[in-house]
Amino acid sequence: MMNYGVVGVGYFGAELARIMKQNEDANIVAVYDPDNGKTIAEELECDATESLNELVSRNDIDCVIVATPNYLHKEPVIEAAKHGKHVFCEKPIALSYQDCDEMVRTCEENNVTFMAGHVMNFFNGVHHAKQLIKDGVIGDVLYCHSARNGWEDVQPSVSWKKIREKSGGHLYHHIHELDCVQFIMGEMPETVYMNADNVAHRGEAFGDEDDMIFINMKFSNHRYAVLEWGSAFHWPEHYLLIQGTRGAIKLDMFDAGGTLKVDGKETHFLLHESQEEDDDRTRIYHGTEMDGAIQYGKPGKKPPMWLHGIMVKEMKYLNDIMHGMEPDDEFRPLLTGEAARAAIATADACTKSSAEGRVVKVSEILNK
Repeated sequence: MMNYGVVGVGYFGAELARIMKQNEDANIVAVYDPDNGKTIAEELECDATESLNELVSRNDIDCVIVATPNYLHKEPVIEAAKHGKHVFCEKPIALSYQDCDEMVRTCEENNVTFMAGHVMNFFNGVHHAKQLIKDGVIGDVLYCHSARNGWEDVQPSVSWKKIREKSGGHLYHHIHELDCVQFIMGEMPETVYMNADNVAHRGEAFGDEDDMIFINMKFSNHRYAVLEWGSAFHWPEHYLLIQGTRGAIKLDMFDAGGTLKVDGKETHFLLHESQEEDDDRTRIYHGTEMDGAIQYGKPGKKPPMWLHGIMVKEMKYLNDIMHGMEPDDEFRPLLTGEAARAAIATADACTKSSAEGRVVKVSEILNK
C-alpha cells in the first residue's frame, strides 16, 4: 500500500485524490487546504491537517501530491522533498526558471521522485503521434503549430487563473502545448520571439493576463514552431499541427480527434481512449461551458469525462512508479524535472522577449 498526502484540494486536487484512492494499492492519508480541506477529508475519510508542515512531516505518507494554485507550488514541493517524500506537482511547476530549478535540485538532493503534471503526455492521440514520428511515418519533423484560442465573457468573479502574478497567464497555466512541441522537437528552441498583449479584456471585470499571445520558435537544423494562446478570439481553435518531410499529423482538441496525412491520404485516430470521450470533449467545446476556450473548474465541480479519463491514467502511472515500475524513455523526463525545467526556461525566455521587444536565446535563461 502506498500512502499519499494531497496539498490543495480544490477542483483539480480533490479529483486527483478521489482517483488515486480508487487504486487498490493506494490510500489517501491526509489533505491540507485551508478552504476545502475539511470537506474533502470527510468525503475521502482521511485526515485534514492544520498546516503544511503537519502533512509533510507525517511518517505514514510516502508521496505528496501538490495541486495548489500555480504561485503556491514551490513551498509544498520543497518541504515535502526535505522530509523525504516523493512529489507530484501540477503544471506549471513554477512561474520562473529559478524557482523551478530550486525545486528540482531539492528533490535531487533528497533522492525523491519529482513528477510533473504534464497531463497532455497521457493523451491517447499524443502517444500515437509520438509513435508515428518515431517510426518515421511523416519523415523528419520540420514545423509545429499550436493554437489554443477562444473568447472570454465577463465572469461572476475574477479567478486567480486570470491574475498573471498567480497563474502566469495563458503561457504558463496552459503550458501543455509548449511542453509537447519541445518533446516532439527533441529539445528546447535556440531562440524565441513573443508578441503578447491584453487587447480586449481590460478593466476591473477581468484579470491582467495577456489575452493574445504569439510565439515564434527557432530550433536547430532549420526547424520552427509557432504557438498561440488567448481569450480574445471569436473563432475558437485548439490544435497541434506537426509538419514533416513526408506527411503531417493534426491533433484537434476542438473537434476532438487525430488525423495522419501521408501522400494525400488521411487516416483518423482517437484523441482520447474512446469515441465517447472524444465526443464529450467536442460537445463541451461547442457548448456554453467555456471560458476563453478553457474549461475552468471550481471546487465542488467534477471534471468532464474526457479529462477524468486522462487523470486516471496519470494517477495510475504515478502510483505504478511509486511501486517500483521502471519508466520508459518517453516518460523519464517527467520524473526527473528535466521536462519541467525545459518548459519553464522557454516560457521565461518568451516573457523576456515580450518585455524587451527582441529575439531571446533560451540560453540566456539557463545561464543566469
